[in-house]
Order: sequence, then C-alpha cells, then structure tokens
Amino acid sequence: MHLNSKIWMVLMIFAAMHLPAFAQDKVVYHFDNADMQATKGLRNIRNHLDVAPSTKVVVVAHADGVDFLLDGAKDIRNPNVDYASLVSALKARGVKFEICEITLQSRNMKKEQFNLDADFTPSGVVRIGQLQSREGYAYIKP
Repeated sequence: MHLNSKIWMVLMIFAAMHLPAFAQDKVVYHFDNADMQATKGLRNIRNHLDVAPSTKVVVVAHADGVDFLLDGAKDIRNPNVDYASLVSALKARGVKFEICEITLQSRNMKKEQFNLDADFTPSGVVRIGQLQSREGYAYIKP
C-alpha cells in the first residue's frame, strides 16, 4: 500500500472516531408540572437557543405538564405571561412540542383544547426514552 493511501486511511478512521464531537446538540426538555416548570422551562429553552442556536430541542409534556399548552393558558403566578406567544416564538426557532396522548385519555382531554403549535405522541415517557436511547438526546427537566 502506498504511504499516501495509509495516511489517508488513518485520517479517515480518526475522523470517523471523532464524528460525534461534531454532531448537532440535541436536548429533550421534560415537563410534568406546568405550574412549577413552564415559565422557567420556556425561558431556559430560549436562553439555551440564544447561546447554542443550532441545538435541536424537543419538549415532551405529560401529566400536569401539558397544561401550559392548553389554548389560552397563562402562568398562574404571573397572568401577564401568555404561554401561546412563548411557545410560538420557540416553535419559530425549531423547537418541537409533544403532548402525551395517555395523559389526554386519563384526564379526559381533547386534542382540540391545545395550542396548534403542539404535536402529539402516544406516550410521553416512552418518547423521552426513545429520544435519549435511540436518538442521542440529552435530558433536561426544568
């Protein structure tokens, strides 16, 4: 094998081994209590994207964490905080919001009650696990 070929092969192996270092950051934010987490969590996401704008962010909400995604939802401590505008601004920056359908069933809620910027997932906890184990997302719970 020619020397240049050997050097090229070593460089390719080295690059492949270090490829994850160059991968896009991916984070799942887990909300299960809107009253305690929503305002703080949405601001954390905004700050996160201000510093690292290429980060791929998915918000998964279940249990009482879905409440901030209801149409017309506001912060109970500060009614001037309208969640829909915060969610829309983050959605415009590429953030995905996913609501647990098991929560909807157990709380007798309908998809039509929720912000149009949100999507649905069959199980919030399963989705969080999949994002972490299969897709390499870091986990943050505000």
